[in-house]
Amino acid sequence: MSAQPDDGPSRSERILEAASRLFAERGYDATSTRAIADAVGLNIATVAYHVGGKPELYRAVMRRAHLAQREVVVAALEQLHTCGSSAEETRAALLGFVDAYLSFCLNRPEVAALWIRRWLSEGADVTEIETEFAGPLVAEVATAVRAVLDRAGIGAGVDVEMLTFTIVWTAHSFGQAGIIDPAGRRVGPRDLAVLDRFRANLHAIVTGVLDQKS
Repeated sequence: MSAQPDDGPSRSERILEAASRLFAERGYDATSTRAIADAVGLNIATVAYHVGGKPELYRAVMRRAHLAQREVVVAALEQLHTCGSSAEETRAALLGFVDAYLSFCLNRPEVAALWIRRWLSEGADVTEIETEFAGPLVAEVATAVRAVLDRAGIGAGVDVEMLTFTIVWTAHSFGQAGIIDPAGRRVGPRDLAVLDRFRANLHAIVTGVLDQKS
């Protein structure tokens, strides 16, 4: 007898996809296990069998989001490390890193939404998310950026950790909310002119910090 297409792994993936979407849209506190089960056409017992209870499911969703984020960040850091050692090459490479992260936020808006909700204390009873995921990745980025800045002899006084957080905060927020135009309309990143303005402004912030502290 051939295997059914809806086997264990595929069910787990469907559950995680639905949970990621609902946690991003509604938040952890407002999303029930029943809502997730209904979204994939399963009962609560089946969801629990594959992924555990709601806290375990939330951990799995955040781990999945983190791994997607980390893959892009590590690849961008590898590119950053290969840049030339001049100040000009280092600034350009750092802006390339910023662009790579911004593209990730725009291509994976549910990841940014999950983290923004986390910043608003969603799922506060699941306490290890920052310790396991966010904290180590920020530290890795800050260490790598500091190394290339020191190699180029620029940005000696820059608070690289705070600069990293500034990039994360602004990229996530713009990807989710866009801007409000003079007429009071919300304009998002799909508007290419607005996206170009935002990217140019983010670049100016990064280079301005580097130049001020060099």
